[in-house]
Amino acid sequence: MAKILFVMTGVDYWTLADGTEHPTGFWAEEAVAPYEAFKAAGHEVVVATPGGVIPTVDQGSLAPAVNGGEEGAAKIAATLASLAELQHPIKLEDVNLDDYAAVYYPGGHGPMEDLAVNTDSGSLLTRALESGMPLGVVCHAPAALLAATKADGTNSFAGYRLTGFTNAEETQAGLADKAKWLLQDRLVEAGADFQESEPWAPYVVVDRNLVTGQNPASSAPLAAELLKKLT
Repeated sequence: MAKILFVMTGVDYWTLADGTEHPTGFWAEEAVAPYEAFKAAGHEVVVATPGGVIPTVDQGSLAPAVNGGEEGAAKIAATLASLAELQHPIKLEDVNLDDYAAVYYPGGHGPMEDLAVNTDSGSLLTRALESGMPLGVVCHAPAALLAATKADGTNSFAGYRLTGFTNAEETQAGLADKAKWLLQDRLVEAGADFQESEPWAPYVVVDRNLVTGQNPASSAPLAAELLKKLT
């Protein structure tokens, strides 16, 4: 049995270009699907957030429209409520990476607000990447990669093939023209070799120990790839 660190957003809003706060948090499927996969494989999950705050779920991610109907929505809400680890996070700044076998970052717009500029998270990501530890990051969570820099100031993920929530998906979601910046653009600016597939289709990119997923539908396949690296 391995111990897997879930690094999650600690905010419940995303500041838009006009200064308004868009309600958000983490995306339910991106936490639940990998959690269930890791636990089913016999692994332990530990949740860490900035300051150790209890993470907030994006209410939009509990809607029937994104969960295949009322039954799916009820199921994911019930599963989420049963995840005790979410109610007892540790402080991100206190994490000892040596205690873990893998690291996973679920998305939601929350990471665009806090993890994108969090130096503790950035340092952890750099250490995980350089150690060869399996590292999974999905959807909007690659925003956290923007805070991962080397001593020379370059981004730790420059040159890596990766994916994340695309400009096309943000546009279709209706938030692209309201955002201060778009994730795909910033990752490209940071030097990443950004890959994209069809909007909303499951898509996972593996480059060395880094496993990234494009959108919520990619979280389960991403978890499967991470599990391969743990065997």
